Amino acid sequence: METMQELIPFAKEMLSQKPNGKMVKLYMLGSVMAFFGVVIGLVETVCSPFTSEGKLEEEEEEEEEKKERTTLPLSKRKEIVQAVAQKQEAMIQEKGKQVLTLRNSVNRQHAS
Repeated sequence: METMQELIPFAKEMLSQKPNGKMVKLYMLGSVMAFFGVVIGLVETVCSPFTSEGKLEEEEEEEEEKKERTTLPLSKRKEIVQAVAQKQEAMIQEKGKQVLTLRNSVNRQHAS
């Protein structure tokens, strides 16, 4: 209500100064944008409880599906863990050989 009381004297003052067309268009554009901002804010406020509930339900369903997908039998888990451990051991041994080869080549260069 306060803004309406301030708006009326402002409009009277603008009309008394005889503004040019560009200023009127600019004020009208600003007023329309402010109005749409208020309307969008009200719509978001009214609709937010409904959308957040729907999102929570969807997230819960997705989590349950992920749990079902990731749940593997114990024997398969053990097989996967063993395979990964073997690959890691092989990579470590390979890296160790590369380091030793590099050290030997560095030592030879310094010796000569």
